[in-house]
Amino acid sequence: MANVIKLRKGLEINLKGKAREKKISTQVSNVYGLVPENFVGVTPKVVVKEGDHVLAGEALFVNKAYPEVKFASPVSGTVTEVLRGDRRKVLCVKVQADAQQESCDYGKKDVRTLDAEAVKQSLLEAGLFGYINQLPYAVSTTPDTTPKGIFVSALRDMPLAADFEFELAGNEEAFQAGITALSRMAPVTLGIGAHQSASALTEAKDAEVVVFDGSCPAGNVGIQVNHVSPISKGETVWTVEPTSVIFIGRLFLTGKVDLRRTIAVAGSRVTDPAYTEVLVGTPLADILNGRLASTEHVRIINGNPLTGVVSGLDGFLGGHTSEVTVIPEGDDKDEMLGWILPRTNDYSVSRSYLSWLMGKKREYDLDARIKGGERHMIMSGEYDKVFPMDIFAEYLIKSLIAGDIDRQEQLGIYEVSPEDFALAEFVDSSKLPLQKIVRDGLDILRKENA
Repeated sequence: MANVIKLRKGLEINLKGKAREKKISTQVSNVYGLVPENFVGVTPKVVVKEGDHVLAGEALFVNKAYPEVKFASPVSGTVTEVLRGDRRKVLCVKVQADAQQESCDYGKKDVRTLDAEAVKQSLLEAGLFGYINQLPYAVSTTPDTTPKGIFVSALRDMPLAADFEFELAGNEEAFQAGITALSRMAPVTLGIGAHQSASALTEAKDAEVVVFDGSCPAGNVGIQVNHVSPISKGETVWTVEPTSVIFIGRLFLTGKVDLRRTIAVAGSRVTDPAYTEVLVGTPLADILNGRLASTEHVRIINGNPLTGVVSGLDGFLGGHTSEVTVIPEGDDKDEMLGWILPRTNDYSVSRSYLSWLMGKKREYDLDARIKGGERHMIMSGEYDKVFPMDIFAEYLIKSLIAGDIDRQEQLGIYEVSPEDFALAEFVDSSKLPLQKIVRDGLDILRKENA
């Protein structure tokens, strides 16, 4: 019987526009783009030139500090542009897809016969190793790290998040092959939700299955690591997004890099919220084509509303993105009397509005406004109500703002990632950008310890 961990802290935000469990088709795109910023901690070095022809699975760029860590093209085609920003920072590598797709053949392998080094080399060669992240620092991992364990969270419980069980259907064999491959490198822990019943999850082999019963953010892999195997200074844990497990499994089963994933197209400004199967790097314009109620006064998010990245129709699907969300921007609102109104349609954690009388199952159409300016930090304990980790969240944030590294280490900085503070940021009456504060603090700490 799987171990069950009950979490009592958290918050469910029921937003309008959740994807229905049906698949809709998306047109085949002409141009795909791989964005280095999707792989946090990687300094990209482009290994192709404009006009080069690449096969699906061939490297477009590598990690400059670890050139053996490659990042594979999702399609075969011609490199049309290496888009750069300030100081020649690589923003995107674009590939115009061939009409007839060709893939690199890395050879089928039986993962049950491979050792840790053989699995690692296969992932490095095929450009998939960079899809593995690590704690501490919440960055793309490197081949010189030795993890004490590998954690996979199959539970997605952020607002409007895609249901992984729906994506898993038809990919069970690849998912198991991916879990087995990872288990050759370190012990694997698979975190699932109490409501998930797919046998590929509950009866997964070569992994310890742990059930997490609680509200969002129970699905955050950092939360799961904290409750199963807390990290001390000097230790490393690898974390793998469940779709990346499928990518890994497909590589060993077919010998080819296949970056197809099923994502949710969700949000109150999507006409028919549903799922669609697309490749990593697919243009958001193609994913959202014909699916927007309006193209004005909307916010397009590469990800979910709490942890996703603001984008536009010129963006591309991220390497770790499991949903594309469209919500109102709120810049066209002109509210008379402001907060004095009863606001029966607005959501309030503290029940400041009368909307809580409508019941917990009510769906809210929230926009992107912060509704207040940044102010002094209020030590009210409000973070602790939604932060299910044995960490003093408010004191950790204060130490990050102050740049006190010794204090950060004492308060558990090595265990957290920015997404763990997403709900705390949502309820924060001080309107502080907590995820950015944590990300900046982790980057500084990583440089100090390099």
